[in-house]
Amino acid sequence: MTPHLSVVVPVYEAENCLEELYRRLRLALASVTDDYEIILVEDCGGDGSWRLIEDLARRDKRVRGIQFSRNFGQHYGITAGLDYSRGDWVVVMDCDLQDRPEEIPRLYAKANEGFEIVRARRLGRRDPAIKRLTSWIFYRVFSYLADFDYDGSSGNFCIMSRKVVTNYRRMGEQLRFFGGLVTWMGFPSSSIDVEHGTRFEGKSTYTFKKLAKLASDTIIAYSDKPLRLAVRFGFLMATTSFCYGIFTLGKALIHGSTVPGWTSLMVSLYLIGGIVIAILGILGLYLGKAFDESKKRPLYIINRSTFDEESHCN
Repeated sequence: MTPHLSVVVPVYEAENCLEELYRRLRLALASVTDDYEIILVEDCGGDGSWRLIEDLARRDKRVRGIQFSRNFGQHYGITAGLDYSRGDWVVVMDCDLQDRPEEIPRLYAKANEGFEIVRARRLGRRDPAIKRLTSWIFYRVFSYLADFDYDGSSGNFCIMSRKVVTNYRRMGEQLRFFGGLVTWMGFPSSSIDVEHGTRFEGKSTYTFKKLAKLASDTIIAYSDKPLRLAVRFGFLMATTSFCYGIFTLGKALIHGSTVPGWTSLMVSLYLIGGIVIAILGILGLYLGKAFDESKKRPLYIINRSTFDEESHCN
């Protein structure tokens, strides 16, 4: 039987908060419907999360667990959860309880006003200052390079209709950025302001290195604007060089030929060489990502689950 509401939660090193997450989800969902499912996708964090997921699934048939064969990443966990979700409406949220389950009824109510997507816009983020700063920089740069306005204050916490989920599953690119893909589809959407909850335990597993890699991969995957900027910069350099050549020729004709200085020559060589190498590097990144896409590997591999994998919605 198809449930009315699905909740997709990627799980990573969440052993100590899963019981509390489940308890609060049950209370929040009871005010919406009893016809729901909770899909917990364990991303091989190395702790006891999968054991707890199996226990929850035994206690409550509405809990469905998936474990990856290795660590694939949060956005792949969301993808797997959406692939196996069956609800008419699907909520996506994080497992650390900073996305508060108590906001789900409000998201559902707003969606029933005629929106296909409703995002939870976080007010007063309770993250370290450095994370808030790096996130702000990333979303500003991403919006500029991807050529669409993406609201980074929303995160992944949202509710979507089955229509949105079906179309999301059609997009098979290897580099996954959940929020960017959902925004790109362009379905009627809205948002509500929510309180950003306190992390139940521990700290974010997103290090600066991981955030930097996610930012570079996402920008390359969603936009060719860096290439177009590189071309424009190349033309700018060529025009500047041409103008400087005309200036030098005119100066030589008027004042006589002069011997160019060693310093200016070397600076020019290193400048132009660095620019060429940088542009070739950008091209190389795009070619590398195109090569990855051409392999057509699966987005994720499931090690085990608490249900029959053949029964998921196609």
